[in-house]
Amino acid sequence: MTIPQCLLPRPTAAAARRVIVRRRRTIEDVATVGALDGIRVLDLSTGVAGPMAAMLLADHGADVIKAEPPAGDPARAEPGFALWNRGKRGIVVDHRGDAGARRLANALAGADLCVVSEPSEALAGTVLDPPAAAAAHPGLVYVHMPPYLADAPWAGSRESHALLAAASGVAMRQVSYEERPVDLIYPHSVYAQGIWAAACGVAALLERRRSGFGQVVTVAGVHGTLITSTGSLGLDEAMPPRITATGPGGPNPCYTRYVCADGQWLFLAALTPKFQHAAFAALGVDDVLADERIGGDLDRLVLPENRGWVGARIAAAFAGRGRDEWLRILTEVDCPAGPLGRREDWLDHPQIVATGMRLELDDPERGRVVMPGMPLVLTRTPGGVRRPAPRLGQHDGSGDGGDGGDGGDGGADGSWSPRTVPSGPPVPTGRGSGPLAGYRVIDLGTILAGPYAGMLLAELGADVVKVEPPAGDSFRERGFTYNRGMRGLTLDLRDPRGRDAFDHLVRRADVVVDNYRPGVLDRLGIGYAALARVNPAVVALSNTGYGEGGPLSDRPGFDPILQGLSGMMTAQGGDDEPVFHTIPVNDVAAAALLVLGACLALHHRERAGEGQRGWTSLAGIAALMQGGELVRHDGRPSAPLGGRDHIGPGPLDRYLRTIDGWVRVQASPRHVRALRDAGLLAAEPGGVAAPGASDEARLAAALAATLAGLRRDEAVDRLTAAGIPAAAARRFEELLTDPECLRHEIVHRHERPDGTSYFTAGRFAWFTRTQQGARLLAPGLGEHSRSVLVEAGLSAATVDALVAAGLVTEGEPMVPQILVDYR
Repeated sequence: MTIPQCLLPRPTAAAARRVIVRRRRTIEDVATVGALDGIRVLDLSTGVAGPMAAMLLADHGADVIKAEPPAGDPARAEPGFALWNRGKRGIVVDHRGDAGARRLANALAGADLCVVSEPSEALAGTVLDPPAAAAAHPGLVYVHMPPYLADAPWAGSRESHALLAAASGVAMRQVSYEERPVDLIYPHSVYAQGIWAAACGVAALLERRRSGFGQVVTVAGVHGTLITSTGSLGLDEAMPPRITATGPGGPNPCYTRYVCADGQWLFLAALTPKFQHAAFAALGVDDVLADERIGGDLDRLVLPENRGWVGARIAAAFAGRGRDEWLRILTEVDCPAGPLGRREDWLDHPQIVATGMRLELDDPERGRVVMPGMPLVLTRTPGGVRRPAPRLGQHDGSGDGGDGGDGGDGGADGSWSPRTVPSGPPVPTGRGSGPLAGYRVIDLGTILAGPYAGMLLAELGADVVKVEPPAGDSFRERGFTYNRGMRGLTLDLRDPRGRDAFDHLVRRADVVVDNYRPGVLDRLGIGYAALARVNPAVVALSNTGYGEGGPLSDRPGFDPILQGLSGMMTAQGGDDEPVFHTIPVNDVAAAALLVLGACLALHHRERAGEGQRGWTSLAGIAALMQGGELVRHDGRPSAPLGGRDHIGPGPLDRYLRTIDGWVRVQASPRHVRALRDAGLLAAEPGGVAAPGASDEARLAAALAATLAGLRRDEAVDRLTAAGIPAAAARRFEELLTDPECLRHEIVHRHERPDGTSYFTAGRFAWFTRTQQGARLLAPGLGEHSRSVLVEAGLSAATVDALVAAGLVTEGEPMVPQILVDYR
């Protein structure tokens, strides 16, 4: 019997220190061979998303120089700066002055890729204007990461995860007690923007190896929202807006957190019918399924009229025993569940330590720093963290005559020798094809992370085949938004004839992606060793719950179980109940990291001619996706905590109600004069604040009183005109008619055969030369089975025999329906 996570022996403090010392990673320990060795990256970004993208490139071997303005990156004061900027060298340059512009132009001439985070409006007329930079440096991959779209709609235009979440619909989609926006303490969409931008940048480098030319790649803040919230953007024009006032545990009584008899919380992850039957039997409430209100139809469990009473029955059952006993019982029936932990314990968890996700290094400004390690492991090109984040201008004028061991050929101050300028027209890649056009991918994924990785690879132009058993992926209808852009093949891999057909696909494949439980692929005879025998050049990427090695490596993993175990839920809940994040944080980040891994491994293969295996885990990603909050060093301020329907961290930095909605205001005491001048503090502070309130609280009460008398959009207009960063709290449905979102194809409208319409996420990035042009649709079960197998070299007669034997099925195109939300 597998021991539940919370029943693992907890070491004494001294023993824990010995384990950490023995297993921790330091910059002296790790390998230095990376998939991007020799690639030069100029990081001109500030904040979180851009530096994080460049950090991931540095982790995998790129020589990254962080070029900061004279005042430094504003995020230098953040504890997470030590994480987001590790592995880089640092210089100071002012691109708005003539000398700085010349220096940057020389650096761009020697760079392979640059990362810029300022909005387009701020870059116009400078050496960093994207079209001008691309024209001056045709071999450069220019990754543009503005905080919203091309320009930000809020005053100041600086990166803000709070304003992004408000404007893009994320905050209003978070489940809550009341129908209101929730201020998320984690910048998950910004983190996702960073991961996805790194993946898109490497995809463009990969395409450059064929065409010889770079291009501008735009991955904006809203694209980060698409990565995190694709499931929520599956919308039907005939459906009313979603109701999110289901409580902080979400709408699904089988997929939520419960408190046990000992006051300890666990998460029950019975998402699919197999697990639901097991859970109801173990809890002794299987009579619920026979109730006439359910009638054996498990989809009825999440209907609004049934959620309450079903959840109450389950809650009463959990209240009868302690958490550890329930976890033992659920483990025995193979139903996924896990304990809710504390955020501050996560980097010391034995599983994190065992998989190398706990990293220590000596930072020049912070001293010894503990931070998340590298969440993506490539077995032939593991890369490594080569140095801590630099001091401001640390490598200016150092003139070390080399690159500090990073594979470049210029000085550490950014004076790389120029790259060869490509001549002639780019090699044609096919209009609307995407940067990964020509690469073939087999996606074995189920539920969410695996299929979503395939969808994102298809968005980048790869030819992706979804391989599923004849009965189909159990999540294919509810999760159709994660399966778009792939062709559908059903194949019974338990039968030797099915495996032989699969081998035909593998011989032609470049990448195989899966998210099976550990050991499943080997039992089916299609593990990496078997794949490599068929095709030595194949790249195989896996996502598991807990990674390879460690006490939990054989456990199944689900996004919310890792949300709970890693402390995300308790941190967002603060001193109230734990909060289930509506965003499937770990799953969506895993998908983006799998795409990054595929692009990195293919980049290495193009240079070295060899395939390799790679993996990531939900456990490691649960560290990365709260990286800034987990970083530890002496003197760091406390990481933020949420609360009941959390509205913000401060009196002037929060959501405020208007006549017809909510506005997210990001003000501070320095904005008081502007607020007064704009007439937004017209009410007398003493008349609206509680007796004894602080000056800031009185001012906030006056602002709240003023905004309560305005309509939402008028309030935003007045705040913006006064120079106060603010954004309307919008619903995802509002993006469907937003002119800027439509212009950037943030959403796509699709028609069903009966003439009705539904919407999905649209373009996830923009490439100036190799933009994907197709609208991605989900395949029907077995819709492309015959054509895929014939392309792979099977005869029509062989396909007929496989169909006759029930090893392959053929089906019709899918007609997606938007189902009741499961989270």
